[in-house]
Amino acid sequence: MNTVIAFVVIFGALVFFHELGHLVFAKRAGILCREFAIGFGPKIFSFKRDETVYTIRLLPLGGFVRMAGEDPEMIEVKPGQMVGLMFDKEGKVNKVIINNKEQHPNAKVIEVEQADLEHNLFISGYEEGEDERLQKFEVAEESYFVMDGEEIQIAPYSRQFASKTLGQRALAIFAGPLMNFILAFVIFIVLGISQGYVIDKPVMGKLTSDGVAVDAGLKQGDKVQAIDGQSVSTWDDVVKVIQKHPEQQITFTVQRGGKTLDIPITPESRKVGEQTIGLIGVYAPVEKSFIGSITHGATETYTWMKEILTGLGKLVTGQFKLDMLSGPVGIYAATDQVAQSGIYYLMKWAAVLSINLGIVNLLPLPALDGGRLLFFAVEGIRGKPIDRQKEGIVHFIGFALLMLLMLVVTWNDIQKFFL
Repeated sequence: MNTVIAFVVIFGALVFFHELGHLVFAKRAGILCREFAIGFGPKIFSFKRDETVYTIRLLPLGGFVRMAGEDPEMIEVKPGQMVGLMFDKEGKVNKVIINNKEQHPNAKVIEVEQADLEHNLFISGYEEGEDERLQKFEVAEESYFVMDGEEIQIAPYSRQFASKTLGQRALAIFAGPLMNFILAFVIFIVLGISQGYVIDKPVMGKLTSDGVAVDAGLKQGDKVQAIDGQSVSTWDDVVKVIQKHPEQQITFTVQRGGKTLDIPITPESRKVGEQTIGLIGVYAPVEKSFIGSITHGATETYTWMKEILTGLGKLVTGQFKLDMLSGPVGIYAATDQVAQSGIYYLMKWAAVLSINLGIVNLLPLPALDGGRLLFFAVEGIRGKPIDRQKEGIVHFIGFALLMLLMLVVTWNDIQKFFL
């Protein structure tokens, strides 16, 4: 049960911050965001704040921000249609009642002759009971359809995604992966502040109780000046010398409390792959500071980004096989193992997953954020957007292939449990 909770919280947080990036920058650009959703499928919880409905859906496999203009508008007013109109204090239409007009006795009912609810914002028609007198009504910038008792905000073209500049649209899409990188950066900073971070200095960190370092007389905080007369300046230098001398006595020259001590020690041997290395039972030195934690956060984020990109490069070149990928099932299994190691490793795992989610979403593949950014790049070069219908077909095919890949990877994950 703890693993289930950890998985839901971690995956939910990654998706939440990813979609939050899209939402914040879309709203800053003036785009009407109809829904902010975590998960897919039927709604299990929802509430509305300002213009946006916030929902949690049944299948926790992702999320989305539904922006006006991205999909065909759900309601269209056509000539000959009977609608009810309600007005604000300025005499502009602020509600267009599509059905159940009898529930709004104060509404003005007209037969629509023409309607433009995107650009010129007007609706004209013949009022019920009038003698063929055509009337034209101005529609307010913020107005709503009323259908089946539910109010749905009308999106003028100025509030639609396509109306924004190329830069605003690109930023609204790029903001999702960006938030994943920022989340990982923040997590690494928090871990650095709370747990400390490894520093590359020749200083003894925490010693294991059963290691040869304790038996030899080394202590945490000892500053290593030299090993066998060879000076060392970093922790990496210390590790390299120790690993090269399994079962061979070496002498540490350390500084402790103003004194210089020579301490002989014989590293234990440990088989790692085909190589035998020396170990003495000591951890790398750790420091705690706010500024250092920020640097640590940036370094860790960059290091893991580089590591993941290297792995993706191997996948492209065939050095990394498809069955080595993991889907939700594999991630759940890995989360189970990490959760048993404690909250520190669980948070680090969340940071790594966040970076992974950000990078994968930036791949130039249809249906991913990177695919959309690729279309924007083509638009920038051509000087005009690609036909939306053609782009939509490409993204649909890409999404279908992505789901197929997800099924294959998930099946591989399930099979691993029975091997």
